Amino acid sequence: MSSTINCEVDTRPMAQSLTTVSHKVEQTRAAVVAMQAAVISAEQQAADHVCENVNRGFYTLIHSQISQKVARLRSEVDSHIMNLNQQTKQLLAIRNRMERDYGMICSRYIKLFSGINKNLQQRVFELDKPTINFAVRDVNTLSNRTKQLTATVPVAQLESLATSQRILASNMKYRSLRAIGSMNNFLSDLKQQDMLTRSVLMPMKMEHNADPMMIPVVISESNYDQNDSRRVDIAINDSSLEKHCRDMIKSAVSNTEFSWQESKSIDTELKNEFNRIKAQSKASERVKALAEKLFLANTFETLNK
Repeated sequence: MSSTINCEVDTRPMAQSLTTVSHKVEQTRAAVVAMQAAVISAEQQAADHVCENVNRGFYTLIHSQISQKVARLRSEVDSHIMNLNQQTKQLLAIRNRMERDYGMICSRYIKLFSGINKNLQQRVFELDKPTINFAVRDVNTLSNRTKQLTATVPVAQLESLATSQRILASNMKYRSLRAIGSMNNFLSDLKQQDMLTRSVLMPMKMEHNADPMMIPVVISESNYDQNDSRRVDIAINDSSLEKHCRDMIKSAVSNTEFSWQESKSIDTELKNEFNRIKAQSKASERVKALAEKLFLANTFETLNK
């Protein structure tokens, strides 16, 4: 026999519990979403930080490598520049030396050929002296006479005769004035020379047994340009001589022709002075060796006594 039992179950507490669970699940979902957003933001910040550090490190590495290369190349360039400057100085010294040698050789050959030309000219003139005198002296005199004298017309009218005479008289007056001026200048120069001679000469006659006075004079000849233009400087002691004596000595020395000859050996004092300067120099041994080689290979000229 079957029996039916009816049980009434209240589901409200369960529904209330489910409502509470639903709220908790919703809060959990919101927390999970917030945590996911925070994780994504943190990952983004970490990635940006890593990228920034990597970029900074790469830039620093490249900058340091470029700086090292620039420093190495700059040192090489500086060394090459110093080498080029030194070679430039050496080349300029060689060029100046070659210019001096060229000028010396040119002046030597100019003197030689000038002397040969004068000698040949004198020999040619001596071969036929009357013909040469006629060609050089007489022909020039005749040609200059036609240029300097006033030409007169052999046949002239009365109107132009007075003008021609005035021109001739004016030319004669001009030549007379030049002749008078030349005579005046000659007499003035003669008087000045006489006065200078009287001022230089001693008032008392020097005894024959008097000791001669030796006066040292320093003569230096220099070449100051590339055209072999030479200048002679004369130095005299200014303390023990009067001005007119110094002028007389300088004039006598200036009118003297100097003749130079090549020296077979180098003077001992000059060699000692060169060795002293070389020992005091701070140059390298290669430069000193080259300077000594050039010094020994050089040719010197001394003044003929």
